[in-house]
Amino acid sequence: MRTTILSLLCMLFSITLQAGDHSPLYQNLPIGVAQPATANIPTFTVSLTDFGAVGDGVTDCTEAFAKAISQLSKQGGGHLNIPAGIYLTGPIQMKSLIDLHVERGAIILFSADKQRYVKSNGDKNSRATPPLTASKCHDISITGEGIIDGNGEWWRAVKHSKVSDTEWKFFLSMGGTQADNGQLWYPHKLKYFADIAETPEAQERMRPHLIRMTDCERILIKGVTVQNAPKFHIVPQRCKDVIIDGVTVRCPWNAQNGDGIDLMQCQRVLVTACTLDVGDDGICLKGGVGVEGVKYGPCADILITGNTVFHAHGGFVIGSEFSGGMHRIVVNDCTFSGTDTGLRFKSGPGRGGKTSDIHISDIRMSDIRDQAIVFETSYADRPAGSKATEKVASQEPEEFIPEFSDIHISHVTCRDTRIGIAAKGTLDMIHDIRIDDSIIFYTSKEKDIDHPDMVKTNNVKLLSY
Repeated sequence: MRTTILSLLCMLFSITLQAGDHSPLYQNLPIGVAQPATANIPTFTVSLTDFGAVGDGVTDCTEAFAKAISQLSKQGGGHLNIPAGIYLTGPIQMKSLIDLHVERGAIILFSADKQRYVKSNGDKNSRATPPLTASKCHDISITGEGIIDGNGEWWRAVKHSKVSDTEWKFFLSMGGTQADNGQLWYPHKLKYFADIAETPEAQERMRPHLIRMTDCERILIKGVTVQNAPKFHIVPQRCKDVIIDGVTVRCPWNAQNGDGIDLMQCQRVLVTACTLDVGDDGICLKGGVGVEGVKYGPCADILITGNTVFHAHGGFVIGSEFSGGMHRIVVNDCTFSGTDTGLRFKSGPGRGGKTSDIHISDIRMSDIRDQAIVFETSYADRPAGSKATEKVASQEPEEFIPEFSDIHISHVTCRDTRIGIAAKGTLDMIHDIRIDDSIIFYTSKEKDIDHPDMVKTNNVKLLSY
């Protein structure tokens, strides 16, 4: 009995060291936010090289990952260590009670062969399988100081206006297909890899996220660098008890749809001490579209603290879809430097829901291209190559109107933004927004607000040259 108790104590100690004690972050918050439970991973450990993997960047390690994860699962779970090296692989599917530990100097490099991410039956009507995925799992983690690379340049469309001529020539050297009078390049009909759809537009719609976890409980992602996704980088969807701690997310600034961390209808989440430099939204909360969004519920009990976002379309973002709602969210002690917008709330008819108990404070911003704080209610999500005149199906029906309300923003310091505060819509869409004790230095316009009652301010200094 004594031996059993000591073993359990050692296991708990190991888990605590791995995840860290985050309880101090939940003290003195403006509202009560439920803290996520920690993933419980057994201490048993194996190495990927024990299953035939070779970190030479050439050997296919897909089977080694599958065998290692299967054996760990059969033995009740544990840690799969990835030692220094470059491990080329196809899709990896996680299982419950397993930690993927990517050691310093290790790179998990996902294959650029798109055919490896589609179903064997040739179904080309849905998105390809994410490179790293988990579904209906519990107690899973991805840890370490290594790199997870999605090889996204072989997936993403590229706009000529967003790259230099030298970069454009590089993409053309890969083969591919040009459209829009040579202003848009698709990785379709490449020199070295086969297509998974008949047209470049259809293949564009199939791009997968890099790390996607669906309907899972007790997730920890800590320390790793996640980069170069085919689409979004880290996407927990309908998950509970998620901790993302000290993660670096990066991709080219012009990566199409290159979101960093997207939380979709998740509850009890902590995102802390992360650094992001990405092509689209930085840290983004999504709550589903229309009836399906309502069915799966809101994003709720979320703490986002101590993060740094460099390039992104928005530092912290809600939307564009949030029909399931956004409730009990705290964002504090974050720095945005070089983002297009700072705090961004975006949606449109057919995609909207209701927000409540959102508290944002102690935000530092610099070099913001557009607005420091913006509310937009006519947003439409359009894939590369679509035209502004085309209808977007997700904008219908109009009963799912966005309602941004009960949002409290304070102690924002912003230097050099084009517009200080913007709010575009109607009073039923934007109301009960309060900004206190902030200073914003703008270069073009202090406010762009459709109705003065949308946003109330107190002790807010809007300054310019």
